[in-house]
Amino acid sequence: MIHISVRTISLAVFCAASTCNAGAESANALEQDMVLIPAGDFIMGSNKLDDTLKSKEFGSVKPWFMDEHPQHKQHLNAFYMDRYEVTNARYRAYIADGHQPPEYWLETGYIVSIKPEKLKELDVEKLRRLAVERFDIDADTRTMDKPQLLSAIQQHFQEMDVLPVVYASWFDANAFCRWAGKRLPSEAEWELAARGRDGNEFTWGNDWAAGKSNTGDQEWPMGVAPVGSYQDDKSPFGIFDLAGNVSEWTADWYQPYPGSDFSSADFGHKFRVVRGAAWGGSGHYALQLYLRGAYRFNLPANYAKEDLGFRCAKDEKSTKSNKKAKAPL
Repeated sequence: MIHISVRTISLAVFCAASTCNAGAESANALEQDMVLIPAGDFIMGSNKLDDTLKSKEFGSVKPWFMDEHPQHKQHLNAFYMDRYEVTNARYRAYIADGHQPPEYWLETGYIVSIKPEKLKELDVEKLRRLAVERFDIDADTRTMDKPQLLSAIQQHFQEMDVLPVVYASWFDANAFCRWAGKRLPSEAEWELAARGRDGNEFTWGNDWAAGKSNTGDQEWPMGVAPVGSYQDDKSPFGIFDLAGNVSEWTADWYQPYPGSDFSSADFGHKFRVVRGAAWGGSGHYALQLYLRGAYRFNLPANYAKEDLGFRCAKDEKSTKSNKKAKAPL
């Protein structure tokens, strides 16, 4: 008999790491849907000032705009970036390869999606209980037979598949990207991908407009929206959800820009840079300020939250090298 509990459920209950690959994406699939950003110059940072002292009005500890100074031109080599934030489905392949799942996968029962056929071994009454208590199926399960219950649970998994993975620390994000043959984007790469070469204020342009990204204005069952749901939150390079949905880790330490005269006790090898606004989990809120492509934030590398995720990047040269190495002789 299989016992499924919010705290005692584990990967080992459902499968051994060597055989647990049902529904998992292959390494080749993980390489798909990346956007090539050609080499070139772009405008990074800003020279904005908080003339009206709005930061004090909102109780912000960090002065607004100052760590974005000075606006400057920067050159980057060509690189690839994921079109979408890393989803639960993509992260599942990593977990199926023997890595630790996020805690909320246990709480929501999503961990079972790695080996869903195990659910067929449960009787109807246990499935009904799990459908309500673990999978949060919004239906009268008392009238559902086993095939209907299994179908409803599978739909629950499919809905979670396309949500960005959250509660990922910097260490989790970095490890996943390396496992996938990629890396976390640098702070400069993230900003170029979001703002374009001309330094747009937002992913969609320079004019503010509400409702263009997921910042909590619309209700989604888990706060986060399926990746790519906001067609207006698309950068000049065709990359989605850089303004909202989840904030994203970058590879870099939180440091001043070259030529900056702003000093902060947070600078140094203490915090990692986080970019992009989020839907606004518990204790968080989204301001127009946070949706700006130049906005910088910093967090401890072990921090994890329900509105914090990531995406991966890759050097163009490494991609070409891999393709060349795989070519038949």
